[in-house]
Amino acid sequence: MEFKVSSKAKSLTVILMLLGIIGICLGVWIEFSCHGGGNFTKRFLGNLLVDSFFFFAIGLGALYFLALQYATETGWYASVKRIIEGVAGYLPYGIILMLVTLLTLSLTKGGDGIYHWMDTEHVKHDPILVKKSAYLNQGFFWIRTLVYMAVYFIFWRGFKMRSLEEDRVGGSAIHFKNYKKAALFLVFFAVFSSTSAWDWIMSIDAHWFSTLFGWYVFAGMWCSTMVVLVTLTLYLKKQGYLSKVNENHIHDLGKWTFATSFLWSYLWFSQFMLIWYANIPEEVTYHLTRIEDFKLLYFGMFFINFAFPMLLLMSRDAKRHAGVLTAVGVIIFAGHWVDAYLMVMGGSMGKSAYIGALEIGMALLFLGFFIRIILTNLTKAPLMPVNHPFLDESIHHEI
Repeated sequence: MEFKVSSKAKSLTVILMLLGIIGICLGVWIEFSCHGGGNFTKRFLGNLLVDSFFFFAIGLGALYFLALQYATETGWYASVKRIIEGVAGYLPYGIILMLVTLLTLSLTKGGDGIYHWMDTEHVKHDPILVKKSAYLNQGFFWIRTLVYMAVYFIFWRGFKMRSLEEDRVGGSAIHFKNYKKAALFLVFFAVFSSTSAWDWIMSIDAHWFSTLFGWYVFAGMWCSTMVVLVTLTLYLKKQGYLSKVNENHIHDLGKWTFATSFLWSYLWFSQFMLIWYANIPEEVTYHLTRIEDFKLLYFGMFFINFAFPMLLLMSRDAKRHAGVLTAVGVIIFAGHWVDAYLMVMGGSMGKSAYIGALEIGMALLFLGFFIRIILTNLTKAPLMPVNHPFLDESIHHEI
């Protein structure tokens, strides 16, 4: 069945974006009328980085999840394959927004202090940054960034074109080509998912480092992606689409949401516990800053992203219940946005950062755009693949 974006869905995305614009305007007015506007540039660019990275990461997470299914030759996912592809289809837009954001930060000496290592005058007076300058310099940074984006785009486009071709010609040749390409992509992704997290996020706290940070960011990206996938699948089911997607598929998506939440929680605790216990000044500073300036948000975010899935998604029935999955998904989604906010703003603005109208408005603007792009992507191909070799297995999937 061909998907058509309903007028209600279109209206929702427009309302979200309009509310976002209103929130941004209100936030700008408050910033200049109540706070003098001294930190406006840094605050605005910091939020731009938060939202461009957060939604880009969800698109990338969907591409990773798609490649994972190809590489493991999974059968159950064929019925929801187009949903994954629809979310991954945000990636080209996410790449553009990320590049624009990073370029703006580069042209403003690291976003007026977000990336201190981009300011050559600042680096000259900082011995630690001088030692790191062989890696943290704009030339090498942009080479790495462009390589990341090119690789992600090339693999995304390849998977998309072969998926559509498979609908037309059938057979197993395209499937095996996807299998090989997916295995290759996972090799690139294993490296780039960590190094890009170092470059774009960890380098904000340029004196600090953590060997777990790349995995931590990856886990948050993956969990956010699973929330979007399960919520979108439930929405389409409610609209009368995906008739061949049954409660077992929903259960599997719920299990992935549950599992990735625990993976993220494990990495959060591992990173926190090891650094806190060692109590080495250059390592513990990251957590000290966020605990001292954002204690409620920092620990509240961990509690939300860990406790809610554990308490509400533990049972088999909960993973098949649309209401429970949607409610928990919305909460987790908001919790991981706060995580992204703290990673960026905690290091760039410290105690002067706060979540106000500007932050909420920009997040709503990005969210409305993100939803509109995904829904539009779903109209470009049948929601159910036609000639996928595992389609019959997926339709009769039981657990």
